[in-house]
This record gives sequence, structure tokens and C-alpha cells, in this order.
Amino acid sequence: MNARPVFPELVTGRDDDFPEVPWRVREGFALRGHASCDFTERILEVPLGAAPVDRVIRAHELTHLRISPHDVNPLAVYPDIPRRPLECAEEFRVNVVLARLGFAVELLGDGSEMVAGQRLGTEGAWAEAVCFFAALVGCGAEKDFLKGVRRSAPAWVKPLGVLKRRLQSLVASYSTSELASTSRRRDGSGLPEGFDRVSVPVAEILVRAMGAAVPETPEQLKVFKRALEPGGRRPPSGRFAELVWSEEAQKTTTSSTRHVRRWRAASSGRTLRYPSRLLTDPQRRAFVDGRRFLGGVVVVDQSGSMDVPEDELSALLSLVPAALVVGYSHRPGDTGGHPNAWILASQGRRAERIPGGNVGNGVDGPILEWAVRQRRSGEPIVWVTDGQVTDSNDHPGSELSRECARLVRRHRIRLVRTLAEATGALSGRNTGSLEPATTFGRVGRALQETLV
Repeated sequence: MNARPVFPELVTGRDDDFPEVPWRVREGFALRGHASCDFTERILEVPLGAAPVDRVIRAHELTHLRISPHDVNPLAVYPDIPRRPLECAEEFRVNVVLARLGFAVELLGDGSEMVAGQRLGTEGAWAEAVCFFAALVGCGAEKDFLKGVRRSAPAWVKPLGVLKRRLQSLVASYSTSELASTSRRRDGSGLPEGFDRVSVPVAEILVRAMGAAVPETPEQLKVFKRALEPGGRRPPSGRFAELVWSEEAQKTTTSSTRHVRRWRAASSGRTLRYPSRLLTDPQRRAFVDGRRFLGGVVVVDQSGSMDVPEDELSALLSLVPAALVVGYSHRPGDTGGHPNAWILASQGRRAERIPGGNVGNGVDGPILEWAVRQRRSGEPIVWVTDGQVTDSNDHPGSELSRECARLVRRHRIRLVRTLAEATGALSGRNTGSLEPATTFGRVGRALQETLV
């Protein structure tokens, strides 16, 4: 079979200063992962055969060459959108343009899609299924992928259908020239307008779908559909976000009013910790007496409904200088690694600046589990909260509330509403005046359920 010649240099018409430099053509295959357009190395890898599918794949990669960003990294312009949904959104846009140009996009597929769909369903990889499906919408491989999904995760088929209709609705409002526009965006970012107008909104829709719990009931499906519409609220995720610690808050700490030592030197004891004092200290206080300074772990909810008064934090540290104080608040729907937890005080040192919250809760369970791991033997854990627990998209959830209630009961975590009450709970000065944990919002109701 004779190889078909390919000349990437003949692709012209870009409006974004695309340099006219030689390209290298490398023979690829009609298999996923064996065809690509590398703008950095100027390498076009495509099948060179005469089969119709080879022709469509060549056209697909040449369309990338004609309309995709070539000199600007979209991740730097949109740091809150992960790489995977951006890549799959661009695949979707290229396929739409290709179909409008009359190419047989129904031939795009290598026969592995059914197996991939079944495997993703078996593994419960909903987020990857959303991205992979978006890259297949409108192609012949779309139906095979859904067949595989139906075998292992049939509940996914309807929400994927909702996603498909939303994406098709979005691109239907644009002409082919608008979809393929390579004019520079006017704000100076350098991205092509077609990518910015279409691929970025598609990626944002994918991020919303990826972060959602798979809808299982008709009502949940309606909520999912509304969430994908312009201005819609993010759907429930049904899970906590991962903890992302603020490095800045840990680096910019300053000494508090006094240095904290966990142990006190003594002239007798079972542990010889300071042997040099046998020669330098007239009282020979080379041992430790085992008595610890007051300490404990304080977890502070800094969501929209909570706050950290400066004077209350100072009062707490003056009475309990060894306390470990952490704050937390998650930005709803964030996937860009924005910090959602920070150290307010530790080892007698405190943050110079108290970070502001991010509106939502989002990491209640993970931060409590972290606090349990940090607690030293015998130290209390105090949670400053209103008892409202939410998922990564800031939706309440009964199972998440029960998860936090189990942590509270198992590890005897004390619930308070203010830092002033936390000071009393750590020092033991007003223990009797604290509210019962069962009065704290959803967590309190979950605790009451365990008592019935």
C-alpha cells in the first residue's frame, strides 16, 4: 500500500502569527494514542494509508494544526481547569469542525471504546468517563463506548446523555468560522477566540459533571441537568474535597507571647533528657518530670457563616500556649488546588495573618481525621463549628454528617461555637457551660440518631 504524502506547511489561514517553519511527518496508526500534532517539536504523527479512516484521522490532526492553540499554554490562563477536561473539550471542538466540513467522523474509533467504557464503569471512574465520552461525542465510537458503560454502570448512561445534549446545544449557537477562529483574544492572553469561546466553556461543563455524584433518581437527574446550564448551581458531589494546605500560612509565622516547651526539667525522674545539666545546673535538673504544658487541637470552621476574631485567638494562646489551631474552608467546586486548610498557631508560634475563608466547608471530615492524627496522648480536640457539614460543592449530605458524627463520638471531639468557648474547653475553666454536641446542626442530629 502506497503512503499518502502529507504537507502540514500547506495549512494556512491562521490569524495568530503562526510561524511558517518546516514540519516533520511521522507515520502513525489508526489507533488511539498513535496520532498527534506536536506544536513544540513540529511533529505531525498520522497514518499514511489510503483507508477512509486514515484519511479522517489525518484531517483531524491537520484541523488541530489549523485551529488549536500553538504558542500559549491554556493551563496558565485558566489555572482552575485541569488539563484533562481542557484536552477533551478541544477534541470535541475539533470533531465538530471536522463534521461540519463534511468529513466522515463516524469512522473515528479504533474498536477499543466498548472495552474502555466497561472498564471505567467497573472501576467507578466517573470523572474520566465524562472526559473520555466528551472526546467521542458525535463520532462513531460514541455508541460503542456507551454500550460498554451500560454493561458495568447502567446508571451512567442517562447523565452522559444529558451531558451530550448540553454540549451539542452549546456549539449549535456558533457558526463554523466562529468555532474555528484563531484570532487572538482581545484581553491579551494570546489564546485563539474559537478555543476561548467554545473549548473553555465545554471544559467548565465537564468539570461540573466530573465533580457531581452520579444521579440515580429522576429528581437527581433534573438537578444534574440544571447544574450544566448557564448560571446553574454546582450539583452535589456527595464527597469531601481533599485537604490542600496553605504553604504561605505555614511560612509566615511569628513567635507568640512566650515559647512553649512540652516538658519541664526536673532533678529526678525516669527519663534523662538533659545530661549536660548534671555539670552546668546547680540543681542538676537533667530529668523531665512528665508534666506537660496545656495543649490540644482546635479545628476552626472558617466558612461563610464562621469567623476567627483576632482577640479570641490571642486569648486562647495566652491561656493554652501549646495549642495547635487550624482553620479550614473549601471553595465550592474548586479543582485547581486552592488551599482549603491552614495553620493558625502551632508550637507557641502563630500566623501573622489569619487567612480568609473560601465560602464553603467542603473538608470537614478530612480535617477532623487529620486533627485526630496530630493529637498527643491525653490532649483534647475541640471543633469550632455550627454543625453544618457540606461536600466539595458545598451541598449538605446526610452521610457526610454521619461520618463527622462518628468521628466526634469515637474520638470524643468537643463541639463549640466560638474560639472563646474553645479556650474554656481546653483549659477546663467553663466546661460545664458548654452546649451538648447534639444541639449542633446536622452533626448534632446525626449524633441524636445514634442515641436512639
